[in-house]
Amino acid sequence: MAEAQAKDAAAKERILQHMNKDHQDSLIRYLEHYCHVSSYYARNAQLEDITFASITITSGKGCRYIIPLDPPLASWSEMRSRVVAMDAKSINGLKRSDITVKKYKRPKRLWIVVPCLVAGTMIAFSKRSNFEPGSFLYDYLLKSLPDFAKFCHTIQPYLLPGVLMIHATEAAHMASSRLDKHSVPRFSTLWWKWVISAFFEGIGAFRRLDQIVAHEEDLKAKIKH
Repeated sequence: MAEAQAKDAAAKERILQHMNKDHQDSLIRYLEHYCHVSSYYARNAQLEDITFASITITSGKGCRYIIPLDPPLASWSEMRSRVVAMDAKSINGLKRSDITVKKYKRPKRLWIVVPCLVAGTMIAFSKRSNFEPGSFLYDYLLKSLPDFAKFCHTIQPYLLPGVLMIHATEAAHMASSRLDKHSVPRFSTLWWKWVISAFFEGIGAFRRLDQIVAHEEDLKAKIKH
């Protein structure tokens, strides 16, 4: 009896550690699908307890949610197939991809220049006085180009809002079309890295994220075969 209880306890502990270490994205989806918790509040989810009849998950905000297992398990050996089935149902219900993006990829080569140019443009056009005599920008860079400085001075009130709107749209598109789809928790550190990259880079950030997804899809295909 004592030996059987010890084996059960060991099996339970292995499942808890494995799910929390390697499948936190699944736990987050469980909370979103079965408990209707938002992606923001579901982030940093941890599997707190499991029994043959239910699983207990704690959200990043410290709230506990109990999800019944119907039908209950007959043994711990059934747990793997059950959590896989639950995740598949969650992915389908949430209309997500089965690929979770778990990392950020920095820009390389010329793509590093793009965010620098965008940021520089925003700073330069943040106020009209930057194109007037006496400003650092005018005195050190534009003094020999008075016509260009005058042109920038004229378009400044119109250019900055347009640039901000375009780049904000790209960031929003990244969040809705890529990050939500690939189960990146909203407002997490990873989420912010990709959104900010999309804001300053545009297509470069989308390409890098799509490369990560394509790589993960290739790995899954190889495993299946």
